[in-house]
Amino acid sequence: MENTYKAYYNSPIGIIEVISNDNGILSVDFVEKQKDISESQPEVLIQCIEELDEYFKGQRKNFTVKLEIQGTEFQKKVWNELTRIPFGDTVSYKYIAEAIENPKAVRAVGNANHNNSLGIIIPCHRVVGTNGKLTGYAGGIWRKEWLLQHEKNTNM
Repeated sequence: MENTYKAYYNSPIGIIEVISNDNGILSVDFVEKQKDISESQPEVLIQCIEELDEYFKGQRKNFTVKLEIQGTEFQKKVWNELTRIPFGDTVSYKYIAEAIENPKAVRAVGNANHNNSLGIIIPCHRVVGTNGKLTGYAGGIWRKEWLLQHEKNTNM
């Protein structure tokens, strides 16, 4: 069985739990409280915490930490497309569905977004409704709004 490691980052919008294995980041998620952290932490986990810190300080627009993406082929296609959304921009679920050449899959794109376990790094917060309204975000709409505003302010 492979080892998994856990660390936490106290962001301006709550505690973020980061889980990795020896090779890459498995999840980045908002949590209510910290649990026990791993005593030994692989370089990839330390790098992820540093990159999150730089992001929240407005010093990083793109993440370079290695990811261990786990999902269906469809989900991976959607998540890969999300990484192409420029920092500070938003696109619609419909736009993503069309970009992956599956224009009728708007709902499935929304579902893949919902199941993204690598929030912020795979920027599902940059996807909005066709009408521009902020819709669903696992971390809460208020966090989505904060992240988008943060990126707009950093992008100046």
